[in-house]
Amino acid sequence: MLVLGIFCAELLVCVLMGISIVYALLIGLVLFVAYGKRRGFTWRKLGGMIASGVKTARSVMTVLLMIGVLTGLWRACGTLPLIICYAVDLLRPETLLLTAFLLNCGISLLIGTSFGTAATMGSICMTVALSMGMDPAMVGGAILAGAYFGDRCSPVSTSALLVSELTKTDIYDNIRRMVRTAAVPFLLTCGIYGALGLCFSGGGETADLRQIFGRTAVLHVSALIPALLVLALAALRVKVKKAICASIAAALVLCVLLQRLPLWDILRFAVSGYTARDAEAAALLDGGGMLSMLRVCVIICVSSAYAGIFQKTGLLDRLQEQVRRLSRRATPFAAMLCTAALTSLIACNQTLTIMLTHQVCGGTMDKPEDAAIGLEDTAVVVAPLVPWSIASAAALAAAGAPARSILFACFLYLLPLWSLLRSLRTERRRAQA
Repeated sequence: MLVLGIFCAELLVCVLMGISIVYALLIGLVLFVAYGKRRGFTWRKLGGMIASGVKTARSVMTVLLMIGVLTGLWRACGTLPLIICYAVDLLRPETLLLTAFLLNCGISLLIGTSFGTAATMGSICMTVALSMGMDPAMVGGAILAGAYFGDRCSPVSTSALLVSELTKTDIYDNIRRMVRTAAVPFLLTCGIYGALGLCFSGGGETADLRQIFGRTAVLHVSALIPALLVLALAALRVKVKKAICASIAAALVLCVLLQRLPLWDILRFAVSGYTARDAEAAALLDGGGMLSMLRVCVIICVSSAYAGIFQKTGLLDRLQEQVRRLSRRATPFAAMLCTAALTSLIACNQTLTIMLTHQVCGGTMDKPEDAAIGLEDTAVVVAPLVPWSIASAAALAAAGAPARSILFACFLYLLPLWSLLRSLRTERRRAQA
């Protein structure tokens, strides 16, 4: 408990001082290795623990780098600018909150990243909202909820890929279950944002994004092909890596034939991210690329190393026993939700929250599929509700939204509460039977 307490303290200090979470995680790795050494494990065994943990996330990190290439090329070939132009035409003062939520849901489903969604569609929605006199906190809440809707259930989402890898389940089967558990919370969220929009609507005009983006890219309908490919191949349950490769290939062709980009520029955009020639367009579009995923890969790599050490050294055994007791007294989902709430407070990022929750709650759910959907309905959506977590702070900063926007991220509250009620109802029926 002392080791875990020191780890939590140094994580919080790094977050409060604005130091990168990567350094905090590396310090934690040194701390846990020292604990293992004190318990009598040799350096060789500790190295094996780290290697076994990292091995579980190897496939996820490969896909992450591919997603980085994809997001860079989608910007370069005109896919993302065109989608944003179509979407922004839907923004009206009286329905802005609801539309902002739905648009960010759609973009996050396509690109699978909450930060990328917040930095593109989220930033645009916030700009329009401010020009219309809307409350930035309400709009920020809708953006945050929408960004994590897709981050949770997109076939190219890092969190969905991580959960499927940890639980050894099929990502498409998980997505099907996620859609089912999210249906009621999604409809309730739409109703709340619709009602709030009618009560607190402003006024104003939307920006002409076609003119802005048109200065840096050719906005032709064919630019939608890479996005449509991802959706079509996902519907056909094609493996994620193959779907991403097909979309990358289509984006490459469009970069050459539609945008007339030099091969060197295309390679640069794929590796280091897209940079627009126009300053206004650059503020909304720049980003993506393989290098943009390196930080996330490091976080997942170090967090995976923790998992190997925790499992072999028994560092979390006492906490696991407490969770099992809670699971027997309430429900396995209730125990997982409490665990996710605790780990999200101390982990300060979504990845470590998912991995710690999975490890602590190991064995509380009978089926791997139940464990997967449990993580998706708890750890994935609870992490962004912590103000000092990068899961919320980075997304809100990218969208230009205030920290109090967390209060209006309705979907992120309704989903775990709805799933908790369902689990309690199921347990009650089982007890009566």
